[in-house]
Amino acid sequence: MNKFLNSLKNFNNKLLVIIGPTASGKSDLAIEIAKKFNGEIISADSRQVYKGMDIGTGKVKIQKVKGKIYSEGIRHHLLDVAEPKEYFSVAQYQKLALEAIEDIQKRKKLPILCGGTGLYINAVIEGWQLPPTQPNLKLRQELEQFSPAQLFEKLKSLDPKRTQNIDAHNKRRLIRALEIIAQNKTISPLKKVKPPWDILILGIKKDKNELQELIKKRLLKRLDEGMIEEVKKLKEKGVSSQRLEDFGLEYRWINRYLENKVMYEEMINSLYRDICRFAKRQMTWFIHQIFAKQNLDGSKNKKNTFWIKNTEEAIKLTTHFLAN
Repeated sequence: MNKFLNSLKNFNNKLLVIIGPTASGKSDLAIEIAKKFNGEIISADSRQVYKGMDIGTGKVKIQKVKGKIYSEGIRHHLLDVAEPKEYFSVAQYQKLALEAIEDIQKRKKLPILCGGTGLYINAVIEGWQLPPTQPNLKLRQELEQFSPAQLFEKLKSLDPKRTQNIDAHNKRRLIRALEIIAQNKTISPLKKVKPPWDILILGIKKDKNELQELIKKRLLKRLDEGMIEEVKKLKEKGVSSQRLEDFGLEYRWINRYLENKVMYEEMINSLYRDICRFAKRQMTWFIHQIFAKQNLDGSKNKKNTFWIKNTEEAIKLTTHFLAN
């Protein structure tokens, strides 16, 4: 550990969180911070947990060494932990993320939670006490008969708050939410237990036009890199059309294109439109569900969330955070 890090106080109880809309540069920033502050990264992306979903999810280029995942020499956690055919719940994510944070801190490193899935991030930093539920196969079979739109309306009638942060097209998540309600009567409000760490949250903020241009360039780049072939391989491995619909965005529209439901140009235009809308929803979540709750300890004097525009701002804020 270099002199700079030695000058900082022990950060065993510190957690850095990096959030931002899709295409804003979260992963690159997290790696830069991890290199400078002896950190490891915990992905908070609901699609990057799945194996074989790399280009479409924007997963970093990884190397696997003795079962561990690295990118640019930085260890990453919560990537490639589930098969695409499997359902991976928020509760499963939370458990693995908490284990990763504890492991990283025990090794005297800085855990960096980085991603754009608001539910995953809130589950960790707010200490959600998620209700245990056993699979209800009979109920699932009954709900499978309904369309995503019908399931969404049913969920809305039972728990309107839940519909604010769930993909209305994701049939599997809609069924799971209804299954939890059936067993626990409600899934909101959740019980919460204050986490044992000091938390710094850095949010990347981009101008609307700049972000849309980044989204467009990234989309075309991913298509050049073989994103359509990636979806073809998933289909060849038996991932169903409904499952690809559930994954949304790239997987939804490319699957529709491969099934001749849309033309190539329509696929690109629709995908670009939906990604821009998704980015807007992400920002809404970050503003109202994370930044609006910035004082996690109830203190009005402690500000732990900051919008940033560049790496220099992130380094300055992280340095101050770790030194106090």
